Amino acid sequence: MPRGWAIWLAVLFPACAGGLKGEVFRKSAVAYRVSAPSADQFHRVDFSDNDLAWAANKGPHLLAMNAVCQGTDDASLEVLTRHLLFGFTEKERLSEQRQTVDGREALHTVWSAKLDGVPMELELVVLKRDGCVHDFTYVSPPGERPAHQEAFDALVKGFKQEERN
Repeated sequence: MPRGWAIWLAVLFPACAGGLKGEVFRKSAVAYRVSAPSADQFHRVDFSDNDLAWAANKGPHLLAMNAVCQGTDDASLEVLTRHLLFGFTEKERLSEQRQTVDGREALHTVWSAKLDGVPMELELVVLKRDGCVHDFTYVSPPGERPAHQEAFDALVKGFKQEERN
């Protein structure tokens, strides 16, 4: 299933899970620290294509993040961003800029797109660090992205990959 489908399904059919505020998320190849969005605005959801995701308590907004530490080769940030858009149609890039996240260059893009005919906006931040690719996604209805922009910005800004032992 394309990754976009999983994100949209998580917005439509959330499954509650525990919170993660200032904790370390670990999986086999990497660990990282995040500042999760506040529980009064978001609740944690789980689905197979992302490490962490939160759905807004009101409205179809989703924040998600993931780390992949194998099979990424040495793809550019642009190529890695395009991979996040598989499954979407009528894609239009609204903005693109470079920024620094956890001391590394990241590509920050905003897109309008459709998934199965449903229009949405996607905000994506992608960075590479120590053999891993980290991506952050904010999905919202068209024109409603400002509603949780602060939460997405805080999630990205609060990211810190832990040193490997």
